[in-house]
Amino acid sequence: MGYIDSQILAGEYVNGTRLPAERDLAIHLGVSRGAVREAIRVLQAQGILVSGAGRGKGTRVQATSTNAMGRILRLQLALDIVSFADLTETRVALERAACAAAARRREPEPLDRARELQQRMRTTLDPNPFNELDTQFHVALAEAGDNRLMSDITVAIRRAVQDPISIAEHALVSWPTVRQTLIDQHDAMLTAICDGDIERAARLTEEHIRHAYRILLD
Repeated sequence: MGYIDSQILAGEYVNGTRLPAERDLAIHLGVSRGAVREAIRVLQAQGILVSGAGRGKGTRVQATSTNAMGRILRLQLALDIVSFADLTETRVALERAACAAAARRREPEPLDRARELQQRMRTTLDPNPFNELDTQFHVALAEAGDNRLMSDITVAIRRAVQDPISIAEHALVSWPTVRQTLIDQHDAMLTAICDGDIERAARLTEEHIRHAYRILLD
């Protein structure tokens, strides 16, 4: 792992670079092929490498950081290393900034996607698919601010909390009312962003996240 890390940091391996064959890496590093294979598996789990099946595919550098971050956060939440309250406060800080940036930049493609997701949420009654659409909606708003890191961390946090939120939604007797409130709040957030109202977009986003936390998990 250290060798591959160093090659990436030195700029020798960039996104899309195909790694040498396992045998060649093992000879170059003076280690067994098993050690190389295990290092590749670890880096795949971290979202740094991807391996393709078939002749000529091999293993390439292909960063998929959201998958790795989401998996780590999900495990840390399950092990009580971080709390849901911690993730909620992080979401507030991050998504306030992301939605403010979205109101400032108003990238059209992700905002069009957010509108389409809102329409689908209006006709989605079951909590599980609604939760997935809700996640995609928040990611689209983050992408509208044109900040890759904000988008990636938003995806990671949303994936980490998706299961607990879904369980809480299923347990709510008042789910139909809560569902409509979430849709209405999304509408207000999206309107503020499309109007370019930076302060209102940030405020409504924080209110939405804190309201959902109080209703679902507090």
